Amino acid sequence: MERKPIFTGAASAIITPMNENGVDYENFKKLLNWQIEEGIDALVIAGTSGEGSTLTDEEHREVLKFAVEVVGGRVPVIAGTGSNDTAYAIELTKFACEIGCDAMLVVTPYYNKATQKGLIKMFNAIADASTKPIILYNVPSRTGVNIEPATYAELAKHPMIQAIKEANGQIDKITETMALCGDKLDLYSGNDDQIVPLMSVGGKGVISVLSNVLPKETSEMCHKFFNGDVKGAAEMQFKYFALTKALFSEVNPIPVKAAMAAMGFCEDYVRLPLTVMEDDHKAVLLNEMRKVGLDV
Repeated sequence: MERKPIFTGAASAIITPMNENGVDYENFKKLLNWQIEEGIDALVIAGTSGEGSTLTDEEHREVLKFAVEVVGGRVPVIAGTGSNDTAYAIELTKFACEIGCDAMLVVTPYYNKATQKGLIKMFNAIADASTKPIILYNVPSRTGVNIEPATYAELAKHPMIQAIKEANGQIDKITETMALCGDKLDLYSGNDDQIVPLMSVGGKGVISVLSNVLPKETSEMCHKFFNGDVKGAAEMQFKYFALTKALFSEVNPIPVKAAMAAMGFCEDYVRLPLTVMEDDHKAVLLNEMRKVGLDV
């Protein structure tokens, strides 16, 4: 029997609304419901965009639990449970499974990094502890380590490792990975400027920052492609290219937090070592948002 993808289309790597007192659950609920009403295909909670690395353990667990309750099975909830501490990633993964998350997004270890052998051992250990599918998250620009195609092929042997969020930006490496792994690993773009290119080599969609502000449109881009309108999908990729660049003009999630604050979904607040967006960059971002019809 063919394995069903965790989702097809666009998943928002959603921000976590915060203020100086902690997580803003009222706005978080508003945001989750709006994303679903706009047609998002899945939601990633407490990933990079959700500032998972600066949530306390208690906050991290509460944010995941709250999201599962609010979403109520309407779309898949994917929990960010990665860490550079494998033991902690295992504990968080077990918790996310127990509370009803549908899948885990597990990033490569940052700072202490790892060899390819270390990556295989770490990801397999986390997958062994999980009762839900694992999405491997490869983002070498943030972690300093890249998952090589042969490593993906080895990891694909584990039944719980089912997908990749690929943000290495190297189309040749991604193509090699798909050639080696075939339908054993589902591919999701981790870069919003490469959604259509990655779907062209077999990708199932995107785990997106752009879809925080444009959930309907980002999902539509993917589904146009899957429905055979490749030209229409490409035109949407071009249309939102400048906005995508503005959303990454400073390190994520600084710009998307500024964007979502302008849309009324949160305060423009990020936790140190992040700081709020520089005024000149913010002006460009807001201008690009207005160009695509957002009222900010």
